[in-house]
Amino acid sequence: MTRDVTGPQDHPIDGTRPTDGTQPTVRTQPDDGTQAGDGARTGDGARTGGATRTGDGARTGGGSRPGGATQNGGAPQNGGPRGGGRGGERRARAVPWVWTRLRAAPLGALLAAALAFTAVLLAAALPRALDRGADQALRSFLHDRGPGPTSLLATSHAQLGPQTPEGLDTVLGELVEQTGPVFRVAPTGPVHGTRAIRARTLANPELARPEGVSPKLDLLYLRQPAAHTRLVAGRWPTGGTPEGPLPVALSQQAAETLNVRLGAVLETLPDLSGHPFTAEVVGLYAAHDEEDAYWAELPCLTRACANLTPDTLPKKFWQTAALVGPEGLGALAPWGEGAEDFWRLPVDTAALRADQLTAVQAEIAAYTVGRTSTGLVRSTGRGDLRITSRLPQLFAGAQARQQAAAPLAAIGPAGVAGVAVVVFCLAGALAADRRQAELRLLLARGGSRAGIVGRLLGEGAVTVLPAAAAATALAVVLLPTPRWAGTLLAAAAAALLALLAFPVRAAVLLSPPRAPAPRRRLVAELLVLAATAAAVYEVRRRGIAPAGQGPDPLLVAAPLLLALSGGLLLARLQPAAVGVLARAAGRRRGLVGFLGLARAARGTGGRVRPSALALVALLLAVTKGGFGATVLDAVDSARLRVARLAVGGDVQITAPAGSAVPEEMSRAAAALPGVRTAVDVWTDDDAFLFGTAQGSTQVTVVVADPVRYAELARTVGRGRFDPALLAPGSTGAGSGAGAGSADAPVPALFSGALARLAPSGGGDAFRLHLNSGGELRIRGVGVVEGTPAKPDGGGAVVVLPAGPATAALPRSPRPDRWLATGTVDADRLRALVRATAPAGQAEGFRVATSAAVASGLGEDPLRQSTGRLFWGSLAGAAGFALLAVLLTLVRAAPERAAVLARLRTMGLRPRQGLWLILVEALPQAVGATVGGAVVGLAAVALLGPSVDLSTLVGSPVPTGLRPTVLPVLAQALGLAALVALAVLVEAAVSGRRQTTTELRAGDQR
Repeated sequence: MTRDVTGPQDHPIDGTRPTDGTQPTVRTQPDDGTQAGDGARTGDGARTGGATRTGDGARTGGGSRPGGATQNGGAPQNGGPRGGGRGGERRARAVPWVWTRLRAAPLGALLAAALAFTAVLLAAALPRALDRGADQALRSFLHDRGPGPTSLLATSHAQLGPQTPEGLDTVLGELVEQTGPVFRVAPTGPVHGTRAIRARTLANPELARPEGVSPKLDLLYLRQPAAHTRLVAGRWPTGGTPEGPLPVALSQQAAETLNVRLGAVLETLPDLSGHPFTAEVVGLYAAHDEEDAYWAELPCLTRACANLTPDTLPKKFWQTAALVGPEGLGALAPWGEGAEDFWRLPVDTAALRADQLTAVQAEIAAYTVGRTSTGLVRSTGRGDLRITSRLPQLFAGAQARQQAAAPLAAIGPAGVAGVAVVVFCLAGALAADRRQAELRLLLARGGSRAGIVGRLLGEGAVTVLPAAAAATALAVVLLPTPRWAGTLLAAAAAALLALLAFPVRAAVLLSPPRAPAPRRRLVAELLVLAATAAAVYEVRRRGIAPAGQGPDPLLVAAPLLLALSGGLLLARLQPAAVGVLARAAGRRRGLVGFLGLARAARGTGGRVRPSALALVALLLAVTKGGFGATVLDAVDSARLRVARLAVGGDVQITAPAGSAVPEEMSRAAAALPGVRTAVDVWTDDDAFLFGTAQGSTQVTVVVADPVRYAELARTVGRGRFDPALLAPGSTGAGSGAGAGSADAPVPALFSGALARLAPSGGGDAFRLHLNSGGELRIRGVGVVEGTPAKPDGGGAVVVLPAGPATAALPRSPRPDRWLATGTVDADRLRALVRATAPAGQAEGFRVATSAAVASGLGEDPLRQSTGRLFWGSLAGAAGFALLAVLLTLVRAAPERAAVLARLRTMGLRPRQGLWLILVEALPQAVGATVGGAVVGLAAVALLGPSVDLSTLVGSPVPTGLRPTVLPVLAQALGLAALVALAVLVEAAVSGRRQTTTELRAGDQR
C-alpha cells in the first residue's frame, strides 16, 4: 500500500482547498489497484465519492466531514460554501447513499426486489393456501354426510290439550336465537312440525301388496310444505270432524305405487279396542326436489318406500307418509299411539372454518348437554326437550383427517424454505463478492462496521420492503381467507431473510480476520450428521406423532437433515472425484475437458474447494421432490388397489337379484378392447357348510373357472391360489380309488376364517347345502384369503370350480356377475349392457369400474389440496435450485470471463468456450442428481415405515412406504435437465458478452 500526502492546493476528496484550517489529509491508495478518493470506482462499478458520511466523523469515500455531523437528504450542509473559490459561489450538495447505489446498479436492485417479491409471495401464500384447503376439506367432509347428520335435532312429546302451529313456532324462535356466533342455521332454513310415533297398517283391499303384506301409513304435520312442493290435484288438508275421516295429502308417486286415487278413504286395521282409523286423501303433491334438505330424515314423504318384514323369511311391503293440516294436529297422537314435536336446525356447513372448529364444538356441546340446553328447557317450558346432533362425532373425524394429513403436507413447504434460505445465502455472498473492494475501502477510510452495515440495511430496505408489501398484497388478493396472522408472520420472516442476507454477509466480510481453524467445518458437519441420525432413529422408533399434535416436526425435519448431510458429504467427495476425471482428461487430447473439470474440482475466487451451497440446494430440491413423488405415487397405487378390491377387478357387471348375466353379454364384454382377463362368477351368500367345529356354518360360495379366476385373484391381490388345486383328480382333492371318480368330493378352497373351523380330521369331506336347494360333497384342498367377488373379502368363503360337478346340481349355478381386468371404456361397456340385457331388465344391471372408484376417492378436497401443495412446493424448490445454480455461475463469472479472454487470445474458439462453461458447471448438476436420487431413496427407506397413507388414500391401508426408483429418478432427471438447460442458456447469453468486455478492457486482476 502506498501513501502520499496531499497539500492544501489539492484536497483529496473534492479537489478544493480546506477552509477550516485543517491539516493536509492523508490519501490511502489500496494495493489492489482500486483508486481512492472522490472518483474511486468500486468492484461493481459504483463511485463511492460524495455521498457517504460515517458515524465517527471521518471522511470516507462517501464524502463525510471531519466534524462528525452526518449529512442527510442531499441538502447543502449549513448552506455555506464548500471551498475557497473566488466569491465562494460554489455550494456542496450531498447525494443520498441509496439513490447513488440504485443509479450505480439498477439491474442488481431490480433482481434483488424480484427475488424478495418471489420469496415473500410464496411465504405469504402458503398459510393462506393451507387455510383454504383446510376449510374446503372440512366443508366437503360435512356436506357429504348430508343435512341430517349435520343438523341439531330438538324433540319433545306433543303437549296435551289443544295444539297450534304458533306454539311450535315459539319454540323454534327460542332455538334459533341461541345459535351463533361461530355457527348459524343453513340458508335452507329449519324444518319443524309434529309426527305420529308409529305407522298404521292399511286394510284397503285395492292397495298394492308385492308379497301379500299390507302397506303402512305414517302421519306428519309440517310447517310450510307448500314452499317445497306443488299441488298436483285436490287441495291441502284443512278442517275435518272428529267423527269423519282425517283429511290428508299424499305424494303423487306414493299414490301411484300404492294404487290410491284422489278422494279415496284409507282405513287401518282395528286397534286393541276394535276401532279402525280412517283418512281421506284430499290432495296429491309432488316435491320440487326430492334431494332438498327439507325432506332429509323424514319418513317416505315424497315416495313410497320398500321395506322388509322382521321375519325369518323377510317379505317386502310398502310404507309411506301423508301430511295433515293444522286442524289435524290433535289426531296424530291417537293414530301413532303418541306424537312427537320436532325441530331440525341444519347447520350452515359452508360457513364453518377449520380454525374455529374447537369453538364450534364447544357451542354444539353447550347446545346439546350444556348451559344452552338448560336455558332452552327453562325458556320453552318443555321439561322433556332433548337436543341431539351427530356433529361432535363428525368434527372429531374431520380433525383427525386434517391432523393425519398435516405431517405429509408440511414436507413440501419445508423443502422450499430450506432451498430458499440457501439461495439467499448465495445471493448475499454474490453481492458481498462484487462489492468487497468498495466495502473494504469504506472501512479503510474511517467507516465503522456498524455504520456500513446500517447503510446496507437502509439500501436493502428500499428494494426489499416495497417488494415484500406488494407480494403480501398479491397473496391476499389471490387467496382470500379471513385469517391474517399466519400470512403476516410468514411474509415478515421471508422479508427479514431477504433484507439481512447481504448485510450479515458484509458484516462477516468486514470482521477482523480470525486464526485458521481447519477443524471448525468438520465439527459442524459432524454435528449435522449426529442430528440427522438422531432424527431418523426417533422417527423409526416412535413413528409419526399421534393424532391431535399437529404436524410432526421430526418427520418434516428428517428429510431436510438427510438432504443436508448428503450435500455436505457430496461436497467433500465431489472435488476428489472430479479431480480424478480431470487427470484422466488431461491425458487425452484437447484442452476444454481438462480445463473445465479442473476448474470444477477446485474453487473460484481464491477458494480451495467449490461452494457447497448450490450443491445443498440441488440436493434439497431433489430429495424433497423424490420423497414427495414417492408418497404421491404410493397414494395412487394404494388407491387403485383399494378400488380393485372394492370392484373385484377393474370392471364388474352385476345382474339384478334373482337374474343372471346373459352369456351373450359376457361374451361381448370380454371382446371389448383393453380386457385382459374376464371370468363369469356365481355367488351364493346363504349357503351352509355342515361338518365344521360348530356343526354348520353359513358361508359364501363362489363358483368360477379356476384358471381365469386365479388370474383375476392374482391381479386384484386377494385370494391368490394355484389353479391346479381345483383341477379334478388333483392330489389335494382326494387320494386312493375315490380320487377322480364320479362320486369323489369336489375340490374346494376355504377362506382362512373358515379353515380354522374345520375339525382335526380336515381331510374328510364336508357337506355343502346351497340356497338353491342342491347339495355337494366337498373337500378342502387349500386356503385363500377371501375372494375378489366380495368387497369385504366375503368372510367365510368356499371357492368351487365351475364344471360337471356344479353343473349337475338341480338348479345349475348361473353367473350373477362378470369380473374383468384391463382398461375398459366404461361408457362403451354400459351401452353394451343396455343392448344385451333381457327386455325390461336393463336398468337392473350395474356396471362398476375401479377407475371410477379411484377417482371418487381422489375427489376429496383434503387429498386434492395436499397434492396441489406438493406440486407447488416442488415447482418452487426447483425454481430456487435453478436460481442457486445461476447465482453460482454469476459469482464465478468475472474470473471465468478473464480465463476465457486469455484463452481467446491463444486461439480458443467461441464454441469451445461454451463447452468449457458447460463442462465446468455440469459436474455439480450430475453429482446433485445422483446424490439427490440416492438420498431420496434412503429417506424413503429410512422414514417410509412410519408413514401412514390412509388419510390421503381415502381408505384404511397398511402403514409403510416402500422405495420405488421411478418417481425419485423422474424428479432427479427432470431437475438435472432444467439445470443443464439453464447453464446452457446462461453460457450462451453471457459468455460472449463477458469475454468481449474483458478483451476490450484488458485484464485488471
